[in-house]
Amino acid sequence: MVRTDQRSNTLHSGADVIESLSIQHVPFAERHGKLWKQGPFWFQGNFQPFTLSLGFIGPGLGLSIGWTVLASALGLVVGTFFMAFHASQGPQLGLPQMIQSRGQFGYRGVIVPLAATLFTFVGFNVVDTIIIDNGLNAVFGWDVTAVGVGITVAAVVLAVYGHDWLHRAFQVLFWCSAPCWLMLSIGILSGRVTGPADAAPVAGGFTLVAFMVQFTAAAGYNISYAPYVSDYSRYLPRDTPTSRIVASVFGGAAGSPMWLIPIGAWMAATLGVNDPLAGTRDAGDQVVGGLGAVLTVLSVLALVATMGLNAYSGMLTVLTGIDSVRPLRPGRRARVLTIVGLAVVWCAVGLGVSADFSTALGNALLLMLYLLIPWTAVNLVDYFFVRRGHYAITHLFRTDGIYGTWAWRGLLAYGTGLLLMVPFMVMGPFTGPVAQALGGVDVAFVVGLAVSGTLYYALTRGMDLSAEEPAVAASERELAQREPAAADAAPLPAQVAGSRTASADGLPPVEGLPAVDR
Repeated sequence: MVRTDQRSNTLHSGADVIESLSIQHVPFAERHGKLWKQGPFWFQGNFQPFTLSLGFIGPGLGLSIGWTVLASALGLVVGTFFMAFHASQGPQLGLPQMIQSRGQFGYRGVIVPLAATLFTFVGFNVVDTIIIDNGLNAVFGWDVTAVGVGITVAAVVLAVYGHDWLHRAFQVLFWCSAPCWLMLSIGILSGRVTGPADAAPVAGGFTLVAFMVQFTAAAGYNISYAPYVSDYSRYLPRDTPTSRIVASVFGGAAGSPMWLIPIGAWMAATLGVNDPLAGTRDAGDQVVGGLGAVLTVLSVLALVATMGLNAYSGMLTVLTGIDSVRPLRPGRRARVLTIVGLAVVWCAVGLGVSADFSTALGNALLLMLYLLIPWTAVNLVDYFFVRRGHYAITHLFRTDGIYGTWAWRGLLAYGTGLLLMVPFMVMGPFTGPVAQALGGVDVAFVVGLAVSGTLYYALTRGMDLSAEEPAVAASERELAQREPAAADAAPLPAQVAGSRTASADGLPPVEGLPAVDR
């Protein structure tokens, strides 16, 4: 029995209603998302102190501002490229990202990458808690424990209300934050912001190791968003053009780090700053009196909203994992309990961790990158080159579905890529043998992408995709039948005249890709 709950999600018709859907397929009639909101959403998702902190990494390793900016820009282009293509899966499939991964790893096999993604969601919120606690304590002298509990409660409330509230919060924060950061940027460029009189700017230089650490951290920052992306694009209409949503997400997710990381590097090298919120307050107040306090508050609110995003996607990950072991039909109660449980974990860890911030941040990003790179390679190769966007959506919710319980091809490609990355890794005290031979340069993520993606593609060459056609066609019919009563009067998006041309078997193709030749 397929457990795709088709209850109406009425959040968009009543501001006080909590989102009803979680890991279920989003009905076509409920696709109320707007494409233009994706850019500002992902721009604001990175428009916060965590991003500013990335600029501290290079100068902390002796890299100059210029080389730090270049390494970050190149890393962001690479990382965001892979992240943005996941966004196209949301409109086409109407599913959270990790449910869709059952197509590559199997109904229960998906638990393997789920563990990596859950670590990412919780890990980000732990670091965010540390940033806010330390920053507000340094700026205003506020109690660390009280702040940690307060921001956790706020993030929980936002995540509980769900998808639409997250989009609204990010949209409001975008329009409030951008003018203030623009004022700070103009002040820095015009020379109004200076460091302490007794502090000499750190010129820095270039080393390949430091350059690659900064590059990898920037790439890993946005690649670590890959498991999130379709969670927030799954309410878009099914006929949303792939090229447009990829461009929108890429521009938003890369735009704000391209802006904030250079500011962070400048603060670290010129002002000797080691705390993003304290540095923001001091720099802002030199531009206009009170601007620093406003920027500090807006930065905290942005980070809290991002914590809500992490909690929401973390909830989807946990429910997917539970459903993979014991089928369930999650409603609001399951969502709330899961979010609260995750909040207890990240708050306790965040309040209990004490470490050098730059080192902890760099290591956390590297570990997230290592765990997610093989997954993103397998997922994108399957979606764009193997199945080309055609999945039997209802079978992703069935233990006896066509994708199997443990899909050995995806698991083997993921495990092999992760294993072969180890000799190339540099993290904390560990340096792999190949990385040592390269002088400490870490190129593990390149190996992971190439090995996992290529191996998965090779393993799937012998698959009989024509055997999946009946299940895909039957799934499309079942989804149509499960639509509200108005479905008889209104065709599905893929059937609307002029929207897209259906493939020969009647299945809706992915925009920008050829119809599957089966």
